[in-house]
Amino acid sequence: MPDRTQGTSHRQPPVHTHPDDVPLLTALCALADPVRLQLIRDLAGHADWTLSCSNFDVPVGRAAKSHHFSVLRDAGLVEQRDQGPKRLNRLRREEFDARFPGLLDLTLRADENE
Repeated sequence: MPDRTQGTSHRQPPVHTHPDDVPLLTALCALADPVRLQLIRDLAGHADWTLSCSNFDVPVGRAAKSHHFSVLRDAGLVEQRDQGPKRLNRLRREEFDARFPGLLDLTLRADENE
C-alpha cells in the first residue's frame, strides 16, 4: 500500500487550462450548457475558494457534476484545488476576462427569457 502523507488527497489533482490557450468556440460551448451556467453564476456570487463541489445545487448526479466541472476547467473558467476531502473552486474571472473581454459579464447577466 502506498504511503500517503497526512492531509493529502487520495485523488489526482485537477488539470487546468489557462484561458489564453482556450479557443472561443470552446469557451462558448462551455457556457452554453444550463448546468454549467448555473455553476458559473453560483461561483460569481461567492468569494474565491469558499465553495466545494458539494455546495452546488444543480439537477445532476455526482458524476455528471464532475464532468461539468471538467468542461469548465478545460475552458479556463474554473480553477479547483483539494483541501482535505473537499475540492474547492474559484471562478477565473480576471484571467478569462483578459482573454474574452465582456463575455463573462454577458453570461452572468440574468436573462429575462430564461
